[in-house]
Amino acid sequence: QVQLVESGGGLVQAGGSLRLSCAASGRTFSTYVMAWFRQAPGKQREFVARFFGGGRTIYADSVKGRFTLSRDNAKSTVYLQMNSLKPEDTAVYYCAARPQGYSDYTDWGQGTQVTVSS
Repeated sequence: QVQLVESGGGLVQAGGSLRLSCAASGRTFSTYVMAWFRQAPGKQREFVARFFGGGRTIYADSVKGRFTLSRDNAKSTVYLQMNSLKPEDTAVYYCAARPQGYSDYTDWGQGTQVTVSS
């Protein structure tokens, strides 16, 4: 099990940028698959981005080309750089982790609010 704490959310104008951080503690961070999800008001939680084999990344079509996922294993931290933000990116962003080989995410952070004004 890992404990996840997100930070970096806030209010930004459309076209602006934010960088979210997800600090992990607990078991070996590098063996976990890390991902970001988001949930907008009145909507279901949706996938944003995650790492997969060989450190590669995959993104939702809605954020591709604007968001960048990275990680620092020495700091047990995952980052989500969000550029060219749009009002439709407004949501609570959650960091999630699952052990490699698991299909479901087993650990979730508390979420951080991102609000993009038009």
